[in-house]
Amino acid sequence: MTASRSPTLRLRARGPLACFTRPELKAERFSYEVMTPSAARGLLEAVLWKPAIRWQVRRIRVLSPIRFTALRRNEVNSKASAPATAVIDGGGPAPRYYADEDRTQRNTVALRDVDYVIEAAFELTERAGDDDNLTKFVEMFERRVRKGQHFHQPYFGCREFVAEVLPADEAPAAVDTSKDLGLMLWDIDYAPAGHRARFFHGRLEQGVLEVPADPESTLAPREAAP
Repeated sequence: MTASRSPTLRLRARGPLACFTRPELKAERFSYEVMTPSAARGLLEAVLWKPAIRWQVRRIRVLSPIRFTALRRNEVNSKASAPATAVIDGGGPAPRYYADEDRTQRNTVALRDVDYVIEAAFELTERAGDDDNLTKFVEMFERRVRKGQHFHQPYFGCREFVAEVLPADEAPAAVDTSKDLGLMLWDIDYAPAGHRARFFHGRLEQGVLEVPADPESTLAPREAAP
């Protein structure tokens, strides 16, 4: 039987700023203390995305101390709307949107001087072709990391918080920090009927966040202390 999952692959990502926004505080952005698995998957897909593979993050290693910084950013209150079907079909003036008239400043509590090692594997999907195999994509990923290639600019939560991606071979050890991170976003299931956010209970153990394959398994009720 041919294997359908790759060996564990590693990627290092670092940068001056990061914001992995907590969904309950998204109006005034406040970051989780550690990168979320969904953000880590986004970094991996920036380096290598193909319809034939699906990334699964296994663990995130925190290489630098967790530090916060506050800043104010210019944002807008609403999104530009698309022209109505009647306008597209019959012509006429399209709705106009001027960001300068809709701009507002919001506070952001972000992480600074972040440095991570992401460990992940990928599996072949139903869209894999006859010529697709694990070795092909493993070699492609390692080559692209080594050469600094990516499909789009990797970033830490917000597009302006650029991430530098490099091999993890010479990465330092994880920080010696252990703490309960509470409820964290695991990923979002996208479906035509509606999107569903999935959460897990995160814990940092000596600088390592283990990412469960089944997030619901971490949310089971705990026995009360005697």
